[in-house]
Amino acid sequence: MGKLQKLIDNKAHSADFICNEISHICSTMPKRPPGSEGELMACQYMADFMKNECGAERADVESFEENPNAFFGFLYFTVTFALIGIASFFVLPILGVVSIVLGLALLVVQFGFYKKVIDVFFKKATGHNVTAIKKCTGEVKGRVFFNGHPDAVWYWPFHHYFGSKVHMGIQASGIIGALVWLTLDIIAAVKTGCQPIYGYSFADLTGLIYGTPLTAVALAALVFAVPLILLYFMWDERKITDGANDNLTGCYMGIAILKAMQEQGVELEHTEVGVIISGSEEAGLRGALAWAKKHQGEFDDVPTWIYSYDTIHESEFLGVNYRDLNGTVKSDKEVCDSFMAAAKELGVKCSKTWVPPLGGATDNAAFNKYGFKSTGITAMNHVLPNYYHTLRDTADNLDHDCLADCFAVSVKALENFDKMLGEQDKQ
Repeated sequence: MGKLQKLIDNKAHSADFICNEISHICSTMPKRPPGSEGELMACQYMADFMKNECGAERADVESFEENPNAFFGFLYFTVTFALIGIASFFVLPILGVVSIVLGLALLVVQFGFYKKVIDVFFKKATGHNVTAIKKCTGEVKGRVFFNGHPDAVWYWPFHHYFGSKVHMGIQASGIIGALVWLTLDIIAAVKTGCQPIYGYSFADLTGLIYGTPLTAVALAALVFAVPLILLYFMWDERKITDGANDNLTGCYMGIAILKAMQEQGVELEHTEVGVIISGSEEAGLRGALAWAKKHQGEFDDVPTWIYSYDTIHESEFLGVNYRDLNGTVKSDKEVCDSFMAAAKELGVKCSKTWVPPLGGATDNAAFNKYGFKSTGITAMNHVLPNYYHTLRDTADNLDHDCLADCFAVSVKALENFDKMLGEQDKQ
């Protein structure tokens, strides 16, 4: 029996601790949008707790600059450019082509790849990260970090009131509408030689556009203006969710492991155990990207793995994300496989999964982009459950059993990592 087995056996107690701490933060601290005072307070509280109650020798709160509203703010630009593209069909079609292409390019770059293209147009803020490490008793030969993000997201009203199908349907209709109007603008631009329509006589336009099937299609396609306009209201900056599941569950997965080790008097000889609290994930992984950039190379002295958690709520969807960031970033296969193996050992259902296109990203993607060996762990339906980014993401909507199982698998993964170091030592 491994030295961490008693932590696994006591998983229900650790799940109780996670639920109680999440309830405490949600009920006693301000809301935690990216770059806010509430996010900072949560970071400071967790850092102090890990240092004073969990035996962490190091618990640093670090700041970074960001423009948090820029991440979802691309919608304002993309939608406006698309609507300009619709209006331009009737005046200067080539302008419509340029406008819609520009809007779609912003969607792909700002949301598809999480690049900072329009951030300068939004207000600056200061976000915060935490790096906590519990040292080992002997020579450091390996290191495992557990990661979560403390910030909570801006409220999604359509999803809250009408469900994921309507929410995602509006997005899909808006994108389809932009592509339809891009096609119409291209056809009209070709027919008019990229000249302004007002430069033609009505008789000429009657042969080229007006009175042709193209006009009938364009009039019918005006219906796509409705979902495009609705996209302006896809998120409400005035309301912030509690973020109990997304993602205090991720933060407390690692903290609970440190707390359980401290309570049981368990110390590892050659493996350091750490927690990374990366702020402003909901603003486009801004905290994790800042952390990874700042600490790049710092932990190359020994094998260092990161298990990054996001929304641990539904046992049937507990999974390891082998790809992240809209499917464009590979997670580290060795780290991914290690969590899968730990789950199999404990008989906990765990699936290979990914963060699909239009699914966004988790902080795992930021760590991998900077060369860290990391994987992402989620336990939610990527088709979007009703609590996701809505006012239902509260402390009374936690899943105790799912938290307990994920905690147990995480401890087993840590134990296996420590064993691996011991076996390498013998060789």
